[in-house]
Order: sequence, then structure tokens, then C-alpha cells
Amino acid sequence: MKAADLAGRHRVVEGKGFRIGEVDADDTAGLDVEKDEAKDLIASNLERLGKLQERLYAEDERAVLIVLQAMDAGGKDSAIEHVMTGINPQGCDVKSFKQPGPIELKHDFLWRHVLALPQRGKIVIFNRSHYEEVLVVRVHPGILDGQGLPKELRDKDIWKRRFRSIRDFERHLVESGTAVLKFYLHISKDEQARRFLDRIDQPEKHWKFSFGDLEERKYWDAYMDAYEDMIRNTATEDAPWHVVPANNKWYARMVISSALAEALEALDPKFPKVDDDYRRRLAEARGALAAEAGKGRKG
Repeated sequence: MKAADLAGRHRVVEGKGFRIGEVDADDTAGLDVEKDEAKDLIASNLERLGKLQERLYAEDERAVLIVLQAMDAGGKDSAIEHVMTGINPQGCDVKSFKQPGPIELKHDFLWRHVLALPQRGKIVIFNRSHYEEVLVVRVHPGILDGQGLPKELRDKDIWKRRFRSIRDFERHLVESGTAVLKFYLHISKDEQARRFLDRIDQPEKHWKFSFGDLEERKYWDAYMDAYEDMIRNTATEDAPWHVVPANNKWYARMVISSALAEALEALDPKFPKVDDDYRRRLAEARGALAAEAGKGRKG
């Protein structure tokens, strides 16, 4: 299977008919991690990503924003670790967003995310993102009370307005030269339980377990409804969602790396060209350096 086919299989461009219940979290497109086809595709993607990211960084004109959303234990951290293997750290940053602080709450909900956007030539990964404002806040609407919003704006249409703001925000990014790739890593409730148990049973993973995550698990159905409505309202041609079956971590990594490689190839970044005068100066510099190197050699 080609990377483009794999990425396209899970891409949602028009979200109106999206049903989260129709997504099989165990889906692997018939591939098996033990088969060479899966291993070869992952290796090929990582090699392509390294080369493409170098060109993106050198060109210094466009940027890439990767948005990762998932339920707790959805595999975001491991996806970042494995997919970005081989990427030059100078050209990639990861931004994680925790509960907003006092200063952040004095601004609109997109403010702190704008400050974290990638510079030209760079890739930035949002490990959780502005979408928390239509997910966690929607499941726990009491959070709105602490956001300083005028009372008349905390009505039933607040989510429609936030969806519109997000669509406008992402369209602005694309029209300014930033590619926006959005991934929702979809795991089943049973798989989440298995991963939580793994964190409890293995001492070296105790630090990963949060009792708060266990509490949020009680709101699973509400989160699924929020995710479904979010994708329906924010999947656009400019910034589509990739709804990635993620019960098998290797498959999620394969889809993410395929979509990222495809997006970078579509940008087709180029190494900067040099003119004849610059090449002449390079030749002069090379000659001078070669002469100095020759003097330093022992016979």
C-alpha cells in the first residue's frame, strides 16, 4: 500500500456525515506489523521525512503545524517519539498545553496557541491543542465560568462560534503558508483500560498513570459525542482531520508518518538556489581553504 493511499483512507475533508461509531479502532487496513510491507512503509516514510524536513528548514518559507488529539492513553507521546525519529531537532518543536493560567485566561481561547505557532521552516506539534476548548470545556461546561467571558456569550451557540473561529484560524494559517495536519488517535474504551492497567502493573510506568485520567474515563460517551461534533464542524479541505485507528500503535504511527510525508511532498520545499556570483565566491573560498589545508599536512 502506498503512503498516500494509507493517509487518504483515514482523511476526513467534509465532516457533515461523520460518525465516530463507524470507526474501527482495531483497523489496520489488512496490514500486519510482522509483515515486511508494514515495516518497509514505516522505514520509507521516516527516510522521506528526514530529507523533506531538511529542505523545509533550508527553504525557510513554509511551516507545518501538526495537531494531535486523543483520549487519555491514546498514544500521542509514543507517536511523536517514533514518527519524528530522524527529524533534525532544530527544525521541530513540541508544544503541550495544560490547564490555562491566570494570564492566558485574560485572553481569548486561541491566544496562547497563536504564540506557539511554527516559524517559517519549522514543524511544530501541538500535543493537545486549541481543540481542548471544544472537547474538555464542552464535557465540563463549568470551566467556562472561569474564562471571564461575558454572560451573554456563554449561551447554547458558543460551540458553533468556537468552531467558526477555529475554521477561520486554520484557513488563515494555510493562506499564510502553514500546512495544518490534524490527527485524532481513536482508541476503544477497552484498549484504554488495558493501557491504564499496563501503567499500574509496570513500576517504570507508574509516573504515567493519573487518577484524574481515571475520573475522565467516566465521561467517555460525552467525549465521543464531543469528538464527533468537533470533526463534523472543523474538517475542511484546507485542514482535514485524519481519524486514525490507534488500538495498534504501530498502525497509528504508519498513518501519521504517511500523511506527514505526503503533505511535505505536496509543499515540495526546495533548497535555496545560488547565483553565479555566489558560486564564484564559493570557488575562491574553496581554493583558499584547500591551500591552507595543504600547508598543514605533514609529508
